[in-house]
Amino acid sequence: MIVDARGKACPLPVVIANKALQDRQDNEEVQVYVDNDIAVQNVKRMAATKGLEVAVTEGDGYFVLTIAGDIKEEAQAPVVCGCERNTVVAVTSATMGSGSEELGKLLMKGFIYALSQQETLPKAILFYNGGASIPTEGSVSLEDLKSMEAQGVAIYTCGTCLDFYGLKDKLAVGSVTNMYSIVELLSQADHIIRP
Repeated sequence: MIVDARGKACPLPVVIANKALQDRQDNEEVQVYVDNDIAVQNVKRMAATKGLEVAVTEGDGYFVLTIAGDIKEEAQAPVVCGCERNTVVAVTSATMGSGSEELGKLLMKGFIYALSQQETLPKAILFYNGGASIPTEGSVSLEDLKSMEAQGVAIYTCGTCLDFYGLKDKLAVGSVTNMYSIVELLSQADHIIRP
């Protein structure tokens, strides 16, 4: 099966690829055509959560992702840390609260540090919109984020947001994600924290 997701904005390439995987017959290979590296990474990540193998070839201005294998049910909900509760932290701004921007940045730094010191860590931290700057080079919170990632916390940053703010090449911890995955993580969470 071949699906063409070229020219589609995030999260459409992942949505299109996921639908093709659901519609395929007898676990046939699915070839997904995309035209940017963020879509490549997002489709690969989605396939990996299903336990599928992905081969990537590059054409003239596009990529072809060949997805093969049987979907493994246990791969659909990977355990990323030892906590019993599926807590997700959604960070939408580089500041915490409203009022002074300087104080807001100080509060956000303190929040991330305090989060890293908790006995039970969240399963995932999502960064989007203005929050996308926090896991990038030069951020005062990098060490705390790296410490949590080393303990099994999944750290995801919106690829569209990184592009918008010109930070695509500056991500220093975690990985790039898309709105489809963000919605999935939020909808499956037992508890969502929004600082």
